[in-house]
Amino acid sequence: MTRSDFNASSSFHNPDFQDDRPAGTTGRHIVVFKKHGWETPQRAFKTLNKIVGIRDIISAADFSDSAIDPKSAHNADGIFLPILGVAVVAADSSQIQAFMSAISDKDSDIAFIEPERIQYPLTNEFSIEYIKGYKDAVNHLCDQLLRKYSEEELYESAFEIYRDTREFTWGLQATRVHSSPYSGQGVKVAILDTGFDLKHPDFKGRKVFDKSFTFGETSQDLNGHGTHCTGTACGPKQPSKNIRRYGCAYEAEIYIGKVLANSGRGSDGEVLSGMEWAIANGCQIISMSLGLDQDAVNPTYEKVALRALDKDCLIIAAAGNNANRRWRDYGFVGVPANSLSIMAVGAVDSQLRIANFSARSSDKTGIGGKVDIVGPGVDVYSSYVGGYKAIGGTSMATPHVAGIAALWQEATKKTGRELWATLLQNSRQIPGDARDLGSGLIQAPQ
Repeated sequence: MTRSDFNASSSFHNPDFQDDRPAGTTGRHIVVFKKHGWETPQRAFKTLNKIVGIRDIISAADFSDSAIDPKSAHNADGIFLPILGVAVVAADSSQIQAFMSAISDKDSDIAFIEPERIQYPLTNEFSIEYIKGYKDAVNHLCDQLLRKYSEEELYESAFEIYRDTREFTWGLQATRVHSSPYSGQGVKVAILDTGFDLKHPDFKGRKVFDKSFTFGETSQDLNGHGTHCTGTACGPKQPSKNIRRYGCAYEAEIYIGKVLANSGRGSDGEVLSGMEWAIANGCQIISMSLGLDQDAVNPTYEKVALRALDKDCLIIAAAGNNANRRWRDYGFVGVPANSLSIMAVGAVDSQLRIANFSARSSDKTGIGGKVDIVGPGVDVYSSYVGGYKAIGGTSMATPHVAGIAALWQEATKKTGRELWATLLQNSRQIPGDARDLGSGLIQAPQ
């Protein structure tokens, strides 16, 4: 099954839906309201009804904890997210034309409308890029073994390398989490991903709040990606099987929003619903190891991320795995990480070299499309469905940054934009191109 083979029936009903939608879209549309254009759900509903006659809209505010029930969303013509000021609607071509006419009216409450797209986990496991990278790595290793190192190269290589020990993963050592006195206590961290293994023994007794925004699936993770990311961000100080510590903020409150199905696919509407829920419940940090390879800023994510920052919530997202540096293909930061108001995270390996797959700052999307910071993202050991696993990707680097952000919030009480600045100011500068590394390697407070 390809990325464009998304099952539209997994989303809310559109009787006029036709299978000529662009690849990678769902057939629905995202409607973004202007500031003050959604002061109440009633005003937003009135606007949608007046412009295109859409009546069957449900609001996140009508559900407990602002968590929209995916079954209700499936049966409605649209959903409304009052904190983000966004609606996701099923609309036919004539209704889309009516929206476009409304946007041209300066007095309209509608800022813009765009197609809803499909998002994916940003892991480097089992991808074509991974297979190519493995082949390249073998060739690269042969080249390295056959050539003579200078004394300087040997010294630099030995000096930089980190390894997992009996006590800590290499990532916790490189970011100084292992020596930090902070635990993330009192901080709420949301992981928007494929859910979480709710029966994992390492999280017994922890505060884990979970909601599924995926139609027909519970928040139980059957994929593994979400459980891995959760473990890195908020795993325990001492895992249950007396193995090495792999988690950063071991006393943070965990909010699991299942926005990607067990198959690994999810829509913008599901991601936005998870963001709405996280912000409504006071999460100061949202970690999103998901996205799509699009070298253009998505206006919806930029708008909602800016509104999240206004609510003192920092969104941290994976930059993307679309590079293959051994072929001089440096890739680009994709959606949603290329939004100016979302922190984009690249990945480094245990020698603090930029990962082969890690995307470089985009030449097209300006300051919004740049890598802001990097984290450990190669051979990262963490919790997995039914146990543990080491995998790689900017997906794995992102929860390192999110978990360490929780440590910094506990240490400084800073949130939102101030927390963002603190993370960058306290990062470790490492050798490499700033287009790949941003401010450098994330570091924990000491």
